[in-house]
Amino acid sequence: MRILVLHRITDDIIRYANGLDFAAHEVTFIGTTERMATLPARLPGTRIERPGTGATEAEVVAALAGQPRPDLVIAQSEFDLIAAARIREALGVPGPREVDVLPVRDKVMMKAAASRAGLRVPRYLPLASALAGAAVPWSDRTVLKPLDGASSQDVRVFDTPEAALDAVRRDGLPSAADPSGFEIEEFVGGPIIHVDGLAVDGTPVTLQASRYVGTCLGYAEGSPLGSVQTDTPPAVVEWTTACLRAVGITTSLFHLEGIETPDGLVFLEVASRFGGAGVADTFELATGVHMPSVQLRALSTPGVPTPEARDAGPDARYGWFIFPGHTLGGRFCAIQGSDEFRHSPLTRRWVQRTQDEPISQTLSYAEYDVPIAGIVGPAPTAVLDQFLRDMFAAIKVTAASEAGSHV
Repeated sequence: MRILVLHRITDDIIRYANGLDFAAHEVTFIGTTERMATLPARLPGTRIERPGTGATEAEVVAALAGQPRPDLVIAQSEFDLIAAARIREALGVPGPREVDVLPVRDKVMMKAAASRAGLRVPRYLPLASALAGAAVPWSDRTVLKPLDGASSQDVRVFDTPEAALDAVRRDGLPSAADPSGFEIEEFVGGPIIHVDGLAVDGTPVTLQASRYVGTCLGYAEGSPLGSVQTDTPPAVVEWTTACLRAVGITTSLFHLEGIETPDGLVFLEVASRFGGAGVADTFELATGVHMPSVQLRALSTPGVPTPEARDAGPDARYGWFIFPGHTLGGRFCAIQGSDEFRHSPLTRRWVQRTQDEPISQTLSYAEYDVPIAGIVGPAPTAVLDQFLRDMFAAIKVTAASEAGSHV
């Protein structure tokens, strides 16, 4: 089989050699110069660099002109899913088309599909419709968000729908975006869970539930974030299966988010990829399943048995945490109060910027971009939850004027 991989995520995360049989398949990696530089030299396969200045799909199709058509196009980054669908269509390659992918990228289409399937979703309206005078069927807190956004970028919360619409009319949208690319939805309060795993033919074959400590929006605004694994009862498995089928996720990894309310789970959103930060690592620690490479095997070798996930038990949960640096306003940071937590027996991995390492100025969940990140466990859920809360309250991260001024 000729396999085309849209390479964006580093090999230490994906583990291509574990997921693809390079002896059985002709594998071609394509990506920007910066991304291709992250591929290890030892990894087999053909490598093609694209400029990275135009649309991904156009650059890939142009780069493949005159070459044999691939049999399979793989994208594991959320930002490449639509491009991969367009490449398949342009080249006549089997697999999901854009119409199949949109329900996991367009948040209005996503919630509409979930609602049609009988799942509870926040009430919502396309922003353009609301601005044009369409009736808004709720009156309380309101979320403004991009239809295809990720990591809560450009998401804002307002007290009322009117306040959200007035702000858009007065201040416009980020980067002068078009209203057609945004929606408003009612704010549904409650703890947020995420369910991660692998689906094959529309059914989750391995999955794990976790509960956030903090929120993705809070992280975007400058607060630390983490999550700890919880039980995954049959009701959550059933809800997850219904969500995946509603949006048409078949053979894919998934990262599903829901809101816990007294009346049950409310669908928030779902992505056809593995979760960011420490999600994949903690999933592997708990279950023994490395999601990215298992997905590669499932896609490239249909019918291959899925590794059996182990049940680590209630006293062997794991969690991850991450401190943002993009809101500090400086290239370097000062960190206080970390020693107690860094050396705790609960801490399994601790990654902290040295005094000479710059932090990312843009929002990132990558541990090498941020002041502090890590993994905790194994321990019961409640113990890990309290540990993260204590750590978030105690550790202070501030901007430092120059390298070498860390505390």
